[in-house]
Amino acid sequence: MGTLARVRIYPRDGGGRLEDRRGGGVCLRAAVLGVVAWTMLAAGCLVAGEQRPAGGGALDGVRHRVVVSTDVGGTDPDDFQSLVYLLVYLDVLDLEGLISSPYGPGRKDHLLEVIEAYERDYPRLRSWSERYPAPEALRALAKQGATEPAPYTRYRSSTEGSEWIVHCARRADPRPLHVLVWGGLEDLAQALHDAPDILPRLRVYFIGGPNKKWSPDAYQYLVSHHPELWFIEANATYRGWFTGGNQSDPWGNDSFPRRYVAGHGALGELFMRKLPTLKMGDAPSVGWLLRGNPEEPWRPGWGGRFVRAWRRPHLQLDRLPTEADRLEVFGILELALKVDEGDKAAAETTLHVENQALRFTLLDDGTLRVRFSPKAVGVYRFVVESRSRNWDGRTGALTVVPAGPDAARQPDPRLPHWWTDDPAPEWAEGGHAGARTVSRWREDYLRDFADRMRRCRMRAPRARGRAQRSSPRGRRRGPDPCGAGTVAPGNCRPGRPLTTRAISGRERAGPATGSLPNSMNREKRNREKRQ
Repeated sequence: MGTLARVRIYPRDGGGRLEDRRGGGVCLRAAVLGVVAWTMLAAGCLVAGEQRPAGGGALDGVRHRVVVSTDVGGTDPDDFQSLVYLLVYLDVLDLEGLISSPYGPGRKDHLLEVIEAYERDYPRLRSWSERYPAPEALRALAKQGATEPAPYTRYRSSTEGSEWIVHCARRADPRPLHVLVWGGLEDLAQALHDAPDILPRLRVYFIGGPNKKWSPDAYQYLVSHHPELWFIEANATYRGWFTGGNQSDPWGNDSFPRRYVAGHGALGELFMRKLPTLKMGDAPSVGWLLRGNPEEPWRPGWGGRFVRAWRRPHLQLDRLPTEADRLEVFGILELALKVDEGDKAAAETTLHVENQALRFTLLDDGTLRVRFSPKAVGVYRFVVESRSRNWDGRTGALTVVPAGPDAARQPDPRLPHWWTDDPAPEWAEGGHAGARTVSRWREDYLRDFADRMRRCRMRAPRARGRAQRSSPRGRRRGPDPCGAGTVAPGNCRPGRPLTTRAISGRERAGPATGSLPNSMNREKRNREKRQ
């Protein structure tokens, strides 16, 4: 028989690339068998390694320090839903701050509104774990951050929110501080401007995309002045939380909240009142801390899996763009337009694009400056409005293109800890890069969330037992539909008998990512009865 070809396998997301390094003749049958055997072995090992999120999350017993910066109350009601998601997991996380940030009309009062709902559910939540923080403790963590996006100069002045980030980062705690940014980056940028020494302590997860669109100046400050910041830029990956995955009943965006959120305490009521369908677009940053290893962004977890960032797309022009100009989606377009000497009216100039009115800044060098970040692929049209006759009514256009599938092969050495969406087509979901690295866990994180929402409705089984024994006339309360002892979502079906069981202490601390099918649960209970 001929010699077997030497095969090298380059692993990538459960696949491999085969390369012949031998040269010379090859016995086809032996070569094929060898390649198949090695490929199956390698692929099997690699796929098996991707079957579960990496260890190191809060549901594995690792407590992470967290500060959340959110534009709750702003232009998208899903931040309310994401806060509900965060609050029901506070027994396994060390929350140190809640900051109201741009963009939009959201203010600290909206944080307090959510905490008020938490307070109404707190007695039931605490019956499950004494580590849920008291409502008053949460109110003390609520801070007002910036109320306007950063100007072209990229920062303004310190806020209560930015100062709180600095305060938390400087605490004598060896653990890093995870800053989850659900809105603008203004308070984070201000904190790093005021106290650059905190940079090594921070781990940032930024829900970008639309938020980057409203915060391009603060973003550019971070990437230009703090390139060594540990930063996850999730421009599209987060969309996997509500796009793709198993959308059949009961996991659908409409069916799931109707069954497992509505009627589940004050937090469930708040969730449904703000948005009756499931979105929770900022929740992946929390899921990132719950299941997965936050120190290893390249490994799988509920919050996604990321690749090293390539050079951040940036296009600077000294003229208005035309349709022939190209920019990668989520990049930064920066205009520096020369103004005629003495044209003071040019100081009041605005760039209109889609639903944004971006004010130019007139610098001392006589240029009008503005930044824009497109959140989707397509052609964007610009119109200039100005008191200056030289600029009023001018138009422009820009063609925005997706990142190339091989962009991640050239990580930017100037950004050693910067991570972003995987551009590989196999991990896209509906055109959203990297979204499938989140949606693949949909049943797991929704099943776990259903278990958590039950805590808002029912006391823990032992706590209910104590309440029943001490109730007047010894009345006993029957099982509640979809209540705390229900095996859900599998067994929780309106209009049919429910199967209940006691929840173990381990499950109260954090249920496993999978639940037994109903038939397996029945067999297990029958065995227990026979014993």
